[in-house]
Formats: sequence, C-alpha cells, structure tokens
Amino acid sequence: MGRVNTPILSEEQRIALEYELKTNDNHSFRARCQAILLKAAGRSSTDVGQIVGMCHVSINSWLKRFKTSGLDGLKTKPGRGRKPILTKQTDTDAVLAAVKANRQRIQLAKADWETSRSAGSQPVSESTFRTFLKSLMADTNAFVDE
Repeated sequence: MGRVNTPILSEEQRIALEYELKTNDNHSFRARCQAILLKAAGRSSTDVGQIVGMCHVSINSWLKRFKTSGLDGLKTKPGRGRKPILTKQTDTDAVLAAVKANRQRIQLAKADWETSRSAGSQPVSESTFRTFLKSLMADTNAFVDE
C-alpha cells in the first residue's frame, strides 16, 4: 500500500472548504472540496476517489493544486470546454432580425439567418437555434420580472 499524502489544513481552510462544499452551485468544485476534506481526514487517494467518483490520480493532482493555489486552485480554469456556436454578443441582433421577419416559422427564420452569415460559418441545427432563442427570451423575461 502506498503512502497517504495527508494535507494539514488550518481552521480557516477547513471552514472555507466545508462552506463551499455546502453552498457552491458547481458540482465538480464541491467534489474537489470534499476530496480535500477527506484526504485531510487521513483517507487514501483510492478511498477518496471511490467516494467522490474520481480516480486516485485526479485526487492527487487536485490535492497538489490545492496545496499550491489554495481554494482558487480547485476552481475550473477559464477557457475549458466546448466553445458555443452562437454567442449573445455576436449573434443576438441577426437572430432577432430573422425571427421578426419570419415570426410564424422558426425554420424560415433559421434559413434567413444562415444566408446572412458568412460562408465559412459552422452550420447550426434547428434545436441549437431554438435553444439560443429560449436563452434570449429567458434574459428578456428576467428584466420583466424585476
């Protein structure tokens, strides 16, 4: 059996980790906090990995990031994941214009919007187009509720 790499947490660190474990919205971040707390309790990386749902290598790498960067080291770095095809900053005006021209038919609105885009743009499915419209509506409805 390998050695147990047990971090020594200060009281402030333990309180901060427990608080984030209970209140943070991000599941991955909460799992990382729980992993650090379990490691601080003296558990092995394999045991912690089984509890949290990660492999022991990931547990050790998150522990190393926590030791170097603290609680901020457990957060996901920006720029990870797939980039969106449609963004609110660049596509909102064109999509809304296409929808206003074809209010009754989403397929025609999507076709009009695609013809107005540049030729090298990535194609968009109808479900992606609808999801983007729903997110735009959710933003406008948030202002109405306030």
